[in-house]
Amino acid sequence: MTYLALTASIATVALSFVAPAAFAQRFENQVAVFAALDKVTARISKLEVPLGQEAEFGSLKLTPRVCYSRAPDEPPKTSTFVEVEETMLDGQKKKLFAGWMFAESPGLNAIEHPIFDLWLTGCAQPVQARQAGRNPGAQPGEPADTGGRRRPPR
Repeated sequence: MTYLALTASIATVALSFVAPAAFAQRFENQVAVFAALDKVTARISKLEVPLGQEAEFGSLKLTPRVCYSRAPDEPPKTSTFVEVEETMLDGQKKKLFAGWMFAESPGLNAIEHPIFDLWLTGCAQPVQARQAGRNPGAQPGEPADTGGRRRPPR
C-alpha cells in the first residue's frame, strides 16, 4: 500500500469519528425566554414571548423571530433572532437592536440601554414535539403534556 493510500485511509477513518459531532441537530421552538433587568428598581423579570409576537418591558418592545436549541445530550447552544425597539417620550419608536442573541454568551448582545438590560435565557415549546403529537422522549401512548418527563410505571 502506498503512503498516499495509507494517509487517505487514516483520514477517512478519523473523519468518520469526528463528522457526527459536527452536525448536532437543532430544534426550532415556538417561544423565546428572556430575562430583563430594570436597573432603577433592580428587578429581574422573566419574559416568555411567542415567536412573531411583541412583548413590552418598560419602554422596550421586543419581537423574537426564531429560537433554536439543541437536544439535552448535545453541547448547549441556544440562540434567537430578536428585534428590539424603544418607545420614546414623544411616542416615536427607535430601533435599538436587530440580531442574534446567544444564551451561552449573554454579553454578546448589542443592547446598550441606560435603564434596561435584556438577555436570552432559553427557548420553550419545541416545534418537533408538537408536530409529532407527543414529546420526543415520551413512551408510546404517553400524552404530550408531560413535559418530556416519564411517568412512573403503573
